[in-house]
Amino acid sequence: MADRRVPGGGESHKGKETSRVSDLVTGEAVPLELRLAKLPSRALALLLDALILAVLGFALLLLFSQVAPGVDEALAAALVIGGTVFLLVVIPTTVETLTRGKSVGKAAAGLRVVRDDGGPIRFRHALVRALAGVFADFVLTLGVGAMVCSLLNSRDKRIGDVLAGTVVIRERIPSTAAPPPVLDPRLAGWAASLELSRLPDRLAMAARSLLARAPQLAPEVRTRLAVDLANEVAAVVSPPPPPGLQPWDYLAAVLAERRRRDALRYGGPPPVQPPPVQPPSPQPPPTQPSAQPSPAPSEPSAPYRNDGGFAPPS
Repeated sequence: MADRRVPGGGESHKGKETSRVSDLVTGEAVPLELRLAKLPSRALALLLDALILAVLGFALLLLFSQVAPGVDEALAAALVIGGTVFLLVVIPTTVETLTRGKSVGKAAAGLRVVRDDGGPIRFRHALVRALAGVFADFVLTLGVGAMVCSLLNSRDKRIGDVLAGTVVIRERIPSTAAPPPVLDPRLAGWAASLELSRLPDRLAMAARSLLARAPQLAPEVRTRLAVDLANEVAAVVSPPPPPGLQPWDYLAAVLAERRRRDALRYGGPPPVQPPPVQPPSPQPPPTQPSAQPSPAPSEPSAPYRNDGGFAPPS
């Protein structure tokens, strides 16, 4: 497929240059947007969840003890296996899916599981985490797999988080993140037609991080990063942006539309939209021709803005 470019922008970076830009933005997003949960708080949440599952397991064991004497060994074994799968996979997956990333222990400890880009998890994320908890993190490895992976990972992820593309964050502390992107009402029709299924979480997180860190970056740096990142997004998002749309507006519109769809899909609060822009009042035409000479034509405006344009400075 041909490499699409944003109007007026440079080509999408390849190889080392793409990695450099993405690594710079994504790496700086960790302390800014996501307050990562550390090992002690995660261990406390896990302990609370384990106690609840132990109580449920004991209740199931009492129930099986009443049923087992009347059935053969094969059915009794099947009941035991089914009960184990129900406790260790079905319950955690269902709870985290319905609560959008919170188990009872995580809710008590003020933690939540989110996607790598900060969005709510889905069923497949919860299922992968639950299966990895049985086979790699906790049950078969007695917690050694989760502890070693968490200590070696820069974002304190266990194996299930690495496989599912999720991270555990803290919710009960003040956040220094910038406000979420807001969609310009004039772009609402175009944004509603966007095909966002090919936009990866890594790229969305990088765009969000760049918008949040823009005031802290030098003008030439944020201009270059905005153009590069806007072209990366435009390569996987269709239809193309309207002509003349600036990179900051383009990235904000894509992220705001993605957040709006997530809110509709998972029942979250809808993003706040700005009030509609009122057009200026038309000026009445002059009744008499002006006697003043016409002003000299002004110089053409620069093809970029100080806060980042698709065309680099000439």
